[in-house]
Amino acid sequence: MVKQDTVKLLQECDAGVKMGVSSIGEVLEYTHADELRRCLTNCMSEHNKLGKEIKELLVRCHDDGKNPNPMAKSMSWIKTNAKLAMDNSDATIADLMTDGCNMGVKSLNRYLNQYKAADEVSKDIARRLIRLEEQLTADIRSFL
Repeated sequence: MVKQDTVKLLQECDAGVKMGVSSIGEVLEYTHADELRRCLTNCMSEHNKLGKEIKELLVRCHDDGKNPNPMAKSMSWIKTNAKLAMDNSDATIADLMTDGCNMGVKSLNRYLNQYKAADEVSKDIARRLIRLEEQLTADIRSFL
């Protein structure tokens, strides 16, 4: 059970990291303020670092990882592009990113509760990813 829960939790973290990197990538070119761009770029860099750690652990478990849910990714893309088409301000970007981070934190906490038997290394990665998401929302709050 431990290995199964560990792999499942790592897969969800992998999908979350990929979704986060993709979402940041979609809005980065629209940012106006250097500080917002810096926050987003730093967060993307940290997501990529965590993604590499996750990938290494998944390889050890003989698993390929997981991509974000195609429906969730499509809905995110549509929402992002529709909102930015109407208003491509930094406030809109901060709003979109805050919503995405909140959804990520909620999902990751749910997975931590669901996969209780996962090893501590995997749980730590999930908690670090949660902290990254929470930190980004705090860092960009002034742009809302």
